[in-house]
Amino acid sequence: MAIPSPVPTPIIQARAVTKSLDTGTHCVEILRGVDFEVPKGQFVAIMGASGSGKSTLLGLLAGLDTPTSGQIVIDGVDITGLSEDKLALVRGRKIGFVFQSYQLIPTLTAEENVLLPYELAGGEVSAGLARARELLKSVGLGDRLDHYPVQLSGGEQQRVALARAFMGKPPILMADEPTGNLDSVNGAHVLELLISLNRREGTTLVLVTHDRSLTEHADRIITVKDGQIVADELREATAERA
Repeated sequence: MAIPSPVPTPIIQARAVTKSLDTGTHCVEILRGVDFEVPKGQFVAIMGASGSGKSTLLGLLAGLDTPTSGQIVIDGVDITGLSEDKLALVRGRKIGFVFQSYQLIPTLTAEENVLLPYELAGGEVSAGLARARELLKSVGLGDRLDHYPVQLSGGEQQRVALARAFMGKPPILMADEPTGNLDSVNGAHVLELLISLNRREGTTLVLVTHDRSLTEHADRIITVKDGQIVADELREATAERA
C-alpha cells in the first residue's frame, strides 16, 4: 500500500475572512468570506483587478489591518485579536514586507534603511552590519551603502527595500505590486532579484499583482474578484523552479 505524502504545514491560514467599511450611508464589503491556506515555502501570487480586494487581503495577512470577521493565523499565531503592540512583534519576527512605493526613510542611507528593522527588533548594529552589506551587495548595491534615497533611482530604491525586507530572516515575505512604480526593465530586474533572494532565503512568498506576467514563476495563483476567491490554481514546477 502506498504511503500518502505528508501534508505541508500551513504557515498562513485565512478562515472566513471578511472586511467591510461603513461609509455612514451604506456598508461597503471589500472581502467576503475568504478561505485559504499557504504551506511553508510556497510562492503564491494573488491576482485581481484594481478594487478586487487583493491588497486589502495582503494587508490583513500582514497584520497591517484587522478583519471585520474571520480568523488569520500566521506561523501558528492567531493574529486576529492581537493588540497593536503584539501585532508589531509578530510583524517584526515573522513578516518582511515590500511596498510598491518603497517606503524608505529619506534621512537614512541605504545601509541604515536595511538595518532599521533589525535595530527595531533589538539587534545590535555591529552584529547586523555584515548581513546588511551582504544583502545590499546581492541586489547590486554594494557600492551604494552610504547613498540616501534621493541619490538612488526608483529601481535602486526598490532593491534597497528588498534587502530590508529580508534583513531579519523572516519566514514570510509579502510584496504588494513591488514593480508597480518601475519601468519594464527595472521591474523585471527587481522581480528577478526578489525571486532569487526568496529561493536563497527559503521564505514563503505572497505577491499581489494585477500583471499576470509577474506570476510565471509562482507555484500557485489565487485570483480575487469582488472580494472573493474565484480561482485557485496550483501550478506544476517549471524547469526553472525544479
